[in-house]
Amino acid sequence: MLDWLKRISGPNTRQQFSEAESKAVSTETRAQRRVDPLASANRGNNSSAARWTQTHVIVVASQKGGVGKTTIAAHLAVWAGLQGHGPAVLVDTDPQGSLTEWWQARKDEQSMSDAPALATVRLDDLAAKLMELRRSGVALAIIDTPPALTISIERAIETADLVLIPARPSPHDLRAIGATVGLTRKAKKPFLFVVNGAAPRASITAEAVAALSEHGRVAPTILYQRTDFAASMIDGRTVMETVPTGRSAQEIGELWKHVHAQIRLPVAA
Repeated sequence: MLDWLKRISGPNTRQQFSEAESKAVSTETRAQRRVDPLASANRGNNSSAARWTQTHVIVVASQKGGVGKTTIAAHLAVWAGLQGHGPAVLVDTDPQGSLTEWWQARKDEQSMSDAPALATVRLDDLAAKLMELRRSGVALAIIDTPPALTISIERAIETADLVLIPARPSPHDLRAIGATVGLTRKAKKPFLFVVNGAAPRASITAEAVAALSEHGRVAPTILYQRTDFAASMIDGRTVMETVPTGRSAQEIGELWKHVHAQIRLPVAA
């Protein structure tokens, strides 16, 4: 086992990981006290919304940027639609608007019949938007979040049936996930690590999976680093359309199959 993996998986790092979780929860709790009326209203909206229909909510979250949240959200939404698991809606809560830009390119270039719908909202308005989607009979909402830990991110996680936490197989990425896991555990939501951007045949990938598994479930499908992911996102497409028989498309299909099976899991203890 490499030295960095020993440090990440060892007792000292597990303690640091727990401390990062606790720090994130403590910070968010203090912030929560300042916005209790709004938070209570959002929870009330969620309770009322549940009476109309069930909309499965997947939140893609990580405090670290550059881990592939937007790419994963877009690809899973399109694949879900192709598999008849829709109607699906992408919810862009990232002020950078990368997911919105991808969706607009798709709208401009392709028939809207094969595109998921898009909702661009502020995280403060997320509960109300989800209530609206439920009323409309939406089956699946996939929420892309900004690379930060704020009270708004906590609210997004609170709406989730499943939280996906992408991580690239590097020591820096793995050390950065503690705070995101902390918020997810505080909300008592099931979560799943997704290893993304892995180098083919690199031993560090298996080592990263081992390190992540110390702290939670890891998706059995790994998304490997290939140019077709980035190239497809330029004009609003996915790898399922640019290279439909390629390995990347196969990986997305396998990942969605696993994610779909997890949505109905009970809330984590």
